[in-house]
Amino acid sequence: MTHAPATRPPMKLLIAAPRGFCAGVDRAIIIVEKAIEAYGAPVYVRHEIVHNKFVVDGLKAKGAIFVESLDQVPDGVPVVFSAHGVPKAVPAKAEARGLSYLDATCPLVSKVHRQAERQVAAGRHILFIGHKGHPEVIGTFGQVPDGTMTLIETVEDAEAFAPSDDDNLAFLTQTTLSVDDTAAIVATLERRFPTISAPKGEDICYATSNRQTAVKAIAAKCDALYVIGAPNSSNSLRLVEVAEREGTPARLIQRATEIDFDWLEGVKTLGLTAGASAPEILVREVVDRLADRFAIEEEQVETARETIAFKLPRGLETA
Repeated sequence: MTHAPATRPPMKLLIAAPRGFCAGVDRAIIIVEKAIEAYGAPVYVRHEIVHNKFVVDGLKAKGAIFVESLDQVPDGVPVVFSAHGVPKAVPAKAEARGLSYLDATCPLVSKVHRQAERQVAAGRHILFIGHKGHPEVIGTFGQVPDGTMTLIETVEDAEAFAPSDDDNLAFLTQTTLSVDDTAAIVATLERRFPTISAPKGEDICYATSNRQTAVKAIAAKCDALYVIGAPNSSNSLRLVEVAEREGTPARLIQRATEIDFDWLEGVKTLGLTAGASAPEILVREVVDRLADRFAIEEEQVETARETIAFKLPRGLETA
């Protein structure tokens, strides 16, 4: 498909698939929209529902108010918890205040929460592979008693960890990590602690690994690559790293207005993808902006097809 007359320099655009919204993000956004329909505005949301300004601004326009703490939620209005998950203390506090709440935590994050509880109940100390300060990490640590989980961010952390009991360890991971980086950390832990208990199935979610695989499939054929996503979006930042690891210069942009045409000087083939919280409308916006300057030839490179969908919380399905 060509978007511009041949007087503009030609550019091949390789668009990764899968890209953009995953099932957990879709579900979280629908929960906020349906809550506004069911209860009327405003509906309060604790933390950005997903890490994307365009999405958050769209929900604000419909009547969502985003806050970082339950203390900012007035009495008698519904509150939604973000897709990243929250510590157990948060719903407990909402219940104590009599607030009605909807939990939009991604079911794949909830699965990690349940595994953490089971490992601690079995007397194991958990090594949690993740990024300090990320809401998903804070939420997972908040599922278990203090001192029962240690954060491991790097291979160096995995080498340095000194347990009090080598034989009662387990590891879990944040769902939005680099597949390659995590594999190196896990290999280190399994070499040092052969009896460490691994998660059932893969903690890194299908959407994160699929988007990384799709970037790997196009990166070597591209002179440069843009990832559409937010600077606080873990899975989007990992896509930039995946491209760079393949030797392709890559940058994160939030919108088409952030395209740096100087950076594209001499680029004949450009890769394009979007993180799991970036909507497809932003991909099309970027393509259209590029088409103002270049004669674009688009090609979609599909490495997997995603058909997964998650149920809505009870009560909202009928709303």
